Amino acid sequence: MRLDQVLAKLLPEYSRSRLQDWIVHEQVKVDGAAATIKQKMWGGETIEVTPQSHPAEQPHQAEDIALNIVFEDDSILIINKPAGLVVHPGSGNWEGTLLNALLHHAPQLGQIPRAGIVHRLDKDTSGLLVVAKTLTAQTALVRQLQARTVKREYLALAYGEVERGGTVDAAMGRHPTQRTKMAIVEDGKPAVTHYSVAERFPATSKAQDRAASCCAANWKPDAPTRSACILPPSAIPWLATASISRARKNVRRNCAPFLRLFRAKPCTRRNSGWNIR
Repeated sequence: MRLDQVLAKLLPEYSRSRLQDWIVHEQVKVDGAAATIKQKMWGGETIEVTPQSHPAEQPHQAEDIALNIVFEDDSILIINKPAGLVVHPGSGNWEGTLLNALLHHAPQLGQIPRAGIVHRLDKDTSGLLVVAKTLTAQTALVRQLQARTVKREYLALAYGEVERGGTVDAAMGRHPTQRTKMAIVEDGKPAVTHYSVAERFPATSKAQDRAASCCAANWKPDAPTRSACILPPSAIPWLATASISRARKNVRRNCAPFLRLFRAKPCTRRNSGWNIR
């Protein structure tokens, strides 16, 4: 029998993946020597295990991360979250999150569940987040969210043709196999989204020009919406003087999501003008 299988029987309170991680990091020794996951056990061996707590079991640490605070009083805190910032520690993101930043800004939030966070935004979504600074405020905010008396609005760029507004009423929950993602599942929580068309582009080139202009200028979207990429080329002197290689580098690094969204290719200089090819 393999070592990880033996440990799973001897230590059923720990998951197989946790035990395998311990073996890989040499926290498991067989007869005083480091072992491997698939090492065969014949019986009579001495197994020494040095357990290590999982990051999820450790208290969250305060980190000095800059926050864009829109409003703050004794009860609540409103944060303008930038794109790229994870809200709550989780798989693959145990530090450098909004929660860590909140604990540094207001250490008393360590006494409140989830440091006062009552709702979330995806990592790549910018926007406003309300954080409770007291248990009373947290309870009130949670109840308002449950009663749907609080509305959340988003702006987004959609590829394709959206004929008209509508409503999506489907239960949301963890993806059955990709646990870091959300999906429509039968046993999920009720979720209702109303959508409408705010603006239409007659051709994708207009949207591509906006995206490319933002990218070449090394521009980062500002909260509360990621879809505010509206800087015209004329407002970006850098665009006219940058070298082709630098423009391409900035496009690939800073605006890959936009380029994929609009199926555009990097900017190139053609006939003394900037175009999408």
